[in-house]
Amino acid sequence: MVSAGDFRNGTTFDMDGSVYVIVEFQHVKPGKGSPFVRAKIKNVITGAVVERTFNPNEKFENAYIERKDMQYLYNDDSLYYFMDMETYDQIPVSKDVLSDNFKFVKEDMVCRVLSYKGKVFGVEPPLFVELEVTETDPGFKGDTATNVTKPAILETGAEIRIPLFIDQGERIKIDTRTGEYMERA
Repeated sequence: MVSAGDFRNGTTFDMDGSVYVIVEFQHVKPGKGSPFVRAKIKNVITGAVVERTFNPNEKFENAYIERKDMQYLYNDDSLYYFMDMETYDQIPVSKDVLSDNFKFVKEDMVCRVLSYKGKVFGVEPPLFVELEVTETDPGFKGDTATNVTKPAILETGAEIRIPLFIDQGERIKIDTRTGEYMERA
């Protein structure tokens, strides 16, 4: 059990049959009246964020979210298959569970699979990935103006903007949280 007075960023709890994580919290002690906790909470299954106030004495059941590193194997239409690297069990994950930044993941990469009571609700790709540029316009000599970018298609099919000096066939490092070019690999 966790009480609202013990809330911290990242705390997960079960409320009204849904699992929430504390995004931001603030203990408020007004001059008059009783203290309360104002918190921004995120539903881990749907991703909806709401702001709510709690009595510091309210108690909630702890929710333990399992985070397990698994290897992405392949996809078959709308199902994506991941393998537990310890037991070699394969689990299918529906496409609608995957986030937008999954477009940077290629086969055999290790991702973190999030589940609650055996139900998978999210997949976190690695923070940084190295991918090959498969299609882009060539850069021209003299195109050295700062922060000028051009579109490029990567080996996973994802499209990002890269600096002019990167050519087709080069490997680059990408931050999957923002989808931005970091550096040459």
